[in-house]
Amino acid sequence: MKVTLSSEEILRGLKHYRRIAKQDLLRAPETPTPQAFTQHAEARREVYGQLADLAEQGAPEDVVVKAIDLYKGLPFVNGHHEESHPEIKGQENALENFFLMIGLDPKIRREARRERKPIAS
Repeated sequence: MKVTLSSEEILRGLKHYRRIAKQDLLRAPETPTPQAFTQHAEARREVYGQLADLAEQGAPEDVVVKAIDLYKGLPFVNGHHEESHPEIKGQENALENFFLMIGLDPKIRREARRERKPIAS
C-alpha cells in the first residue's frame, strides 16, 4: 500500500483532528445530547492519539495498516438510533477522517467495511 504523506505530515494532520475533537468536548454541554456528544468526541481523540503515537514511531504504511485493522475490528452500528453507540461511531468517524486525510483508495475502505460484523443486540 503506497502512502504519499510522510510520518510528519500524518502526525500534523492527526494533531489537527485531535484539536477539533477537544473543541467538540468543550462545546458538548451546549448540545442536545451532551453525554453522547462527549463520548463521540472522546472516542475520536483516543483514535487520533493512538495513530499519532504510531506515526511518531513507525512508517506511514504502519499507521495506515493499523487504522485499517482498527476499522475492520469495529462493530457495524449503522441503522441504530442516532445517540446509540457514540464510542463506536466516534471511532468510526475518526478512522474515516484519517482515510480521507491520507487519500486512501475508497475501494480499500469499502473492502475493510465489508469485513465488519454487525453489533450484537
